[in-house]
Amino acid sequence: MIKINDKVEDFKTQAYVDGKIKELKLSDYKGKWAVMFFYPADFTFVCPTELEAMAMLHDEFQKLGAEIFSISTDTVFVHKAWHDKSPSISKIKFPMIADPSGKICKQFGTYIEEEGLSLRGSFIIDPDRVLKAYELHDNSIGRSADELLRKLQAAQFVREHGGEVCPVNWKPGGKTLKPGLNLVGKI
Repeated sequence: MIKINDKVEDFKTQAYVDGKIKELKLSDYKGKWAVMFFYPADFTFVCPTELEAMAMLHDEFQKLGAEIFSISTDTVFVHKAWHDKSPSISKIKFPMIADPSGKICKQFGTYIEEEGLSLRGSFIIDPDRVLKAYELHDNSIGRSADELLRKLQAAQFVREHGGEVCPVNWKPGGKTLKPGLNLVGKI
């Protein structure tokens, strides 16, 4: 499984995006932040709530120079059917990656071998394709899209302000820390 500060290997797969089935490589997004959003399966219960929340924040992620990629072990045809049928999923503008072999899920350590499904996993990758943050959940526990956006903002702040780090519950404009020194910034 990939670890923090490891370079993410490029991959090539199919995705459903912009009403079309397309070939997609991670390297197609060179120079952008990537938010990989793994989930168990289409046409389930918790997954559409998470994907809809991500769809609602997609513009915010894009303003930060990031693209969201949702990934499950479903095929692109299942993604298309779900997108066409579900009012929640029809809001999605980001690539819905198909990983029916589980190869990408295995690369990120989310694959459940005995089920052929993915755990809920969120991964933030910087423009140099280096993994900066991740979290894994049991499939019965949904994630917070707002918290994922906050983590992206923190990762970007740290990248742009070498030597400063973000303390607990940091949000843009909040105090940061310089290891060995006091808080930096406004209250």
